Amino acid sequence: MQRVVFNQKGGVGKSTITCNLAAISASRGKKTLVIDLDQQANSTHYLLGDKAETTQPNLGKFFEQMLSFSLYDKKTDAFIHPTPYENLYIMPADPELYSLQSKLESRYKIYKLRDTLRELTDFDEIYIDTPPALNFYTQSALIAVDRCLIPFDCDDFSRKALYTLQNNVQEIKADHNSNLHVEGIIVNQFQPRAKLPTQLVEELIAEGLPVLNTRISSSVKVRESHQTSTPLIFFDDKHKITQAFVELYEELSQ
Repeated sequence: MQRVVFNQKGGVGKSTITCNLAAISASRGKKTLVIDLDQQANSTHYLLGDKAETTQPNLGKFFEQMLSFSLYDKKTDAFIHPTPYENLYIMPADPELYSLQSKLESRYKIYKLRDTLRELTDFDEIYIDTPPALNFYTQSALIAVDRCLIPFDCDDFSRKALYTLQNNVQEIKADHNSNLHVEGIIVNQFQPRAKLPTQLVEELIAEGLPVLNTRISSSVKVRESHQTSTPLIFFDDKHKITQAFVELYEELSQ
C-alpha cells in the first residue's frame, strides 16, 4: 500500500496526516515507511525530533546521487532510517531539495522515485509527504504511486484550490500514470458546530467528490504531539483525536 498526501495549499495538515497514519500502521505490526519530500522537513522533525538535523544520508543526498554516475553509489536502503518507534522508518528531508530541483528537472529524473519504490518490496505501507506546490517532487510522487490523499481544511480558499489540484492530478494521470486516482479527501481541522465547515463539506459531497467519512477535528493534543515529536498513537492512544485518526486509517483500509 503506497499513498501520497498532497495539497498545493500550505497549512492543511499534510505532515500530521502522513505521520499519524504511518504511525498507526506501524503500531499494528506493519513495516511502514515515510518519505518526506518537503524541504521544510515537518514529517522528519515529527518522527525524529532532535535527530532530524543529523540523520544522514537524507533525501538531498539521494537525489543528488542521481545527477552523477559512480560505481560507489549508495543503495536505497542507506537512505532509510529507523525512527524511535518499532516498524516505522523514514527517508528524511533536506533543505537542499529546493536547490536540486531545477537540476533534476533538466536531467529528466522524474521517474526515478517510481523506480526506487519498486525496489522497496519489504515495506507493507509507504506514505509520501509532499511540498505545498506542484513541483518536481510532487509530480515524482504522483507518478510513483496510484493513491492520492487530499487534506481539506474547511475554508473557501481550500475549496477553490481543490478544483485546481484535481485538474493537476487528472493531467498527471493522463500523461504519466494511468492508475493514479484520488483515494479520498480528508476533512481536517473540522469544527462540527460551525456552519461554514459543515456547509462546505456537504457541498463537496453533493458534487460527487470522494470525501471520506471520517472528520479530523482541531485539537491542542496534535500540537503537543508535534512538540514532543511523538505521533498521537504513541502519545495518547485513548484521546478522541487519536481515535479519529484510527477511524481514518480503518476507513482507508477497507
